[in-house]
Amino acid sequence: MAVVAGRGKQVVGLRRGSRLKLRPLLAASVISLLACACAPREGVLVPVEVGEPVAGGAQVDMLVATTRAPSAAPGVVFSGERGDGLAFTNMVVSIPPNRPVGSIQWPQQVPPNPTREFAVTEVDPLTRAGVRNWYLSQPKAKRRVLVFVHGFNTRFDAAVFRFAQFVHDTDTNLVPVLFSWPSRGQVTSYVYDRESTNFSRTDLANVLATAAASPHVDEVVVLAHSMGAWLAVEALRDLALRDGKVPAKISNVILASPDLDIDVFERQLRDMGPKRPHMTIFVSRNDRALSVSRLLAGEVTRVGAVDLTDPAYAARLEQGDGVVVLDLTALQGGDSLNHSKFATSPQMVQIMGEQFVAGQDIASTAPAGAPDVVSGLVGAVASAPIQVFAAGRAAVTGP
Repeated sequence: MAVVAGRGKQVVGLRRGSRLKLRPLLAASVISLLACACAPREGVLVPVEVGEPVAGGAQVDMLVATTRAPSAAPGVVFSGERGDGLAFTNMVVSIPPNRPVGSIQWPQQVPPNPTREFAVTEVDPLTRAGVRNWYLSQPKAKRRVLVFVHGFNTRFDAAVFRFAQFVHDTDTNLVPVLFSWPSRGQVTSYVYDRESTNFSRTDLANVLATAAASPHVDEVVVLAHSMGAWLAVEALRDLALRDGKVPAKISNVILASPDLDIDVFERQLRDMGPKRPHMTIFVSRNDRALSVSRLLAGEVTRVGAVDLTDPAYAARLEQGDGVVVLDLTALQGGDSLNHSKFATSPQMVQIMGEQFVAGQDIASTAPAGAPDVVSGLVGAVASAPIQVFAAGRAAVTGP
């Protein structure tokens, strides 16, 4: 497995007496995280009637599967509490024109102004039969599904808008499916959110299995961010243990800044068996959100913040199979926490869009020993300062 160091080397040890310093360090880290996580106003998902398409704008038509509880509050749709079961909704998001790639124009009013803000134009609850009809309503060419699993501290509206932004900016032409689990959207609810991923893993496994079993679907790509990576990998592990393997149509899994205990991740991959999907992992040593997560998790390294300059980790790359790691530490731009570069960095958005359109995973397009591996991956974004680590291949740094 390409990113895991030997046991005992991944835990950042606490020097004698340092436990006394851990509590104020944790408090300072949480305060820093709170300062960067000021949430926009709630209740912005009030459907807006758009008579004529906004000139230069676009729309993203997505299926939402969620284990959140419905909300009676106007414009909220689903709360951060846990629901009684899996609910499905068809949502259409209007994207305003003339906006920077990777950005979300949050509504400053209710209802939003679709000429300059993200806005929802349709919110339609669906039955399971309605889900099938929604899939059939997609253009015939769209036989590839992208399932997005959001991360910690994410309200429902933030999950919807972030996924819509990513789908639009990557221009992948994949069928967008959002799996939204019950996150309260509060930095102080880390443990609640973590338990909510456990609460939701069977439902995500069923969503993935249903998509893979459909004769109208050729391929399923899973994109999971932060704590959502734990949920996604657990769901895939459950499918492998239940059915003896992960469905073959689930071909690629992308873990962006995964908030995953590195020991647990190693065990999850073993449990999936050799016929697991290709995996691409985005890591960043300067991920401030995962620094807090590591403190909360007893100083155990998170997969998304692994230091690939450590020879111990590089040595393990030679033992992996089907896993490629992209180190985004030096990549500038994106969010202030360096935790969502997969969606907020224009360079990463273009890289991922090109790979999705090509129908390839990054590992399969990186020839062994090629000095121009980064350029070959990103096309026009040849100058992206990204390191690529894959089994049997040396690390290559972009110019």
